[in-house]
Amino acid sequence: MKLNCVVVDDSSIQRMIIAKLVNNHPNLHLIGDFSNAIEAKGCMSIHNVDLIFLDIEMPVISGFDFLDGLKTKPQIIFITSKADYAMKAFDYDATDYLQKPIAIDRFNASVKRAVDLQLLRSEVHEEDGEHIFIKSNLKKLKVFTSKIKWIEAFGDYVKVVTEEDSNLVLSTMKSFEKDLSKDKFIRVHKSYIINIDKVERFNSRFAEIGITKIPLSRHKKEDLVRALSLT
Repeated sequence: MKLNCVVVDDSSIQRMIIAKLVNNHPNLHLIGDFSNAIEAKGCMSIHNVDLIFLDIEMPVISGFDFLDGLKTKPQIIFITSKADYAMKAFDYDATDYLQKPIAIDRFNASVKRAVDLQLLRSEVHEEDGEHIFIKSNLKKLKVFTSKIKWIEAFGDYVKVVTEEDSNLVLSTMKSFEKDLSKDKFIRVHKSYIINIDKVERFNSRFAEIGITKIPLSRHKKEDLVRALSLT
């Protein structure tokens, strides 16, 4: 499992140190690093973020004020030079609290805690999570919609691409479009329906999910921007 994460710290040196630790960790994917909460919040309105490495003492908007302004909160690992905030940090349901300078062993232990918690939450969510049934290779499969990355037209079939695998289904794009939540899935091309939570970046021509570029129809960029702003 890889957690999408951002780093928020007003110190450029500390951001560089933490970003390097993140980039070197096999279970983390760095979406971006930011010097202030406003830039970070803008990024999080577009990208799905699982974990924030967050400094507490920052000018204008502190780490705590930043969290107070979020509608939905990802996991938080606070990073600070002081121990004074530890009790308050855990009032915010922090996954962990790291003091600068950060030891790599301590950093790795924090990440393990975050990954384990994310896996646990996924398992709990999936027990009652939104799902569909598909028929592929004469087998009926239960697919949790949160794991679908995109749906792709494939001749007389439809290819359902998830985080684990892909399956060909004898069906139509229209049928899938009807069955999937309009809050989470959007048809961006005659041959593609995408899970907006999986979009990492986009431009006027493509939406990127991992290393895959999904083509956008001419008038679909505005629909995608609108959908992402509501997540």
